[in-house]
Amino acid sequence: MIEKLIYLESVDLVEFLGVKNSKLEIIKNRFPKLKIVARGNWLKAIGDAEEMADFEEKINNLLEHYNEYNVLKEATISEILEGDRITEAKSDSDVILYGVSGRPIKARTENQNKLVQAFKKNDLLFAVGPAGSGKTYTAIALAVSALKNRQVRRIILSRPAVEAGEKLGFLPGDMKEKIDPYLQPLYDALQDMIPPARLREYMENGTIQIAPLAFMRGRTLNDACVILDEAQNTTNNQLKMFLTRMGAYAKFIVTGDVTQIDLPNPRSSGLIQGMNILKNINRISMIEFNKKDIVRHQLVQDIVEAYDKKQNQDDKK
Repeated sequence: MIEKLIYLESVDLVEFLGVKNSKLEIIKNRFPKLKIVARGNWLKAIGDAEEMADFEEKINNLLEHYNEYNVLKEATISEILEGDRITEAKSDSDVILYGVSGRPIKARTENQNKLVQAFKKNDLLFAVGPAGSGKTYTAIALAVSALKNRQVRRIILSRPAVEAGEKLGFLPGDMKEKIDPYLQPLYDALQDMIPPARLREYMENGTIQIAPLAFMRGRTLNDACVILDEAQNTTNNQLKMFLTRMGAYAKFIVTGDVTQIDLPNPRSSGLIQGMNILKNINRISMIEFNKKDIVRHQLVQDIVEAYDKKQNQDDKK
């Protein structure tokens, strides 16, 4: 008789073991010669040596499946325990990764797919286009996929904290509380893609960092996927500072919407100037999204078109 401890690292225990350990009961029934107990993130098994080896292999298979798809169905557990290795439908070549609850996250438009392909070829990408076109969401999905596949060791997400109608100093709280509202869209995307327990662990140990652009100064970012969002609100010097943080084995993605510049002088946007300065460098990809890429509520495309029409009318006056 032997004893084995298995640590269920970064798993949602309810998803993995089931409500009131209902999924654990399926596992227990498969190994009658073992006494299996769950204590927090630990599984403890005591019993027959031969059955223990099979138990350890099957638990590792279940963990592999969960880590790939972020979901573990009872039917899947039964099939894996019976020796069938489940491979979810991956017929869609544009699946970037599987998000929370196993939802496939993939390129949904031609330009989103261009961004995916460019990420495979180049280390610096610019993705510009209107609100709702999926440029930031796709960029973050690529970063999470790269982390998952161990192409990078960490993800760093940043935005310039530029006021759009409210002054930072008048917002309540300490500096973190003042800054967090600017970074909330980045948190929202991550919560779609990474289970809560794992995301919390990544945030606590620094595997995923979210910070204002000003915090990038002086750093060298190695082995990281780094995304600068809302780059239209950077100055030329700020964007240059950000781009020169690139270290070895790093991937940088710069996203922005040149129609939503909140700087006092829109002509000073570092994104516009930077893309013009760097446009002839071969190893840099620049993808321009448009209204056809808008994948939010169907009204968003109509709203963008209406505002563009009004702007064109004003420009002609």
